[in-house]
Amino acid sequence: MEKVIYLEIDLCSGCGACVVACMDQNDIFPEKGQSALRRIYQIEKGEFPSANIQYVSAACLHCQDSPCVIGCPTGAISKCNRTGAVIVNKELCIGCHSCSLACPFGVPRYDLDEKMQKCNLCMERVEAGLEPACVRVCPMKALKFEFVNKVQREKELKFAGNILNAVHKTVGHTTK
Repeated sequence: MEKVIYLEIDLCSGCGACVVACMDQNDIFPEKGQSALRRIYQIEKGEFPSANIQYVSAACLHCQDSPCVIGCPTGAISKCNRTGAVIVNKELCIGCHSCSLACPFGVPRYDLDEKMQKCNLCMERVEAGLEPACVRVCPMKALKFEFVNKVQREKELKFAGNILNAVHKTVGHTTK
């Protein structure tokens, strides 16, 4: 049965520990021009004097019927039947950006070789019985990694999609 990472938005403090853990796990170096696979978005809600800020820790949603998988002309992106993770075979990726055009959430990033990269649910950790790095380090326990059924998964994707769409309207849609 599939496990997913989900966010309890009211618990996220925006500390960025999940982003740092993800970069460390995936050997990503921003100083070399590489882009983080997980990002923190800040959403301002309300007006003074009752305004507040919520943080959204976001990465690939590993969609059930993944638009990036469907949109990839070379078959470089696939869904792992064992874990449910959407994964990229960089040897097959031609850097055409079709996946970023297909993804409604702007998830695909491109490495220095212009090959697509994205969250892979820390597959090597998960296959070893461990949690993804971002979940392991979250001090507020806002990120969870648990089993979900299909109905619950669809609800979460819809909710996450609404949040990410709001973020993209606020900060803009980027693919790199």
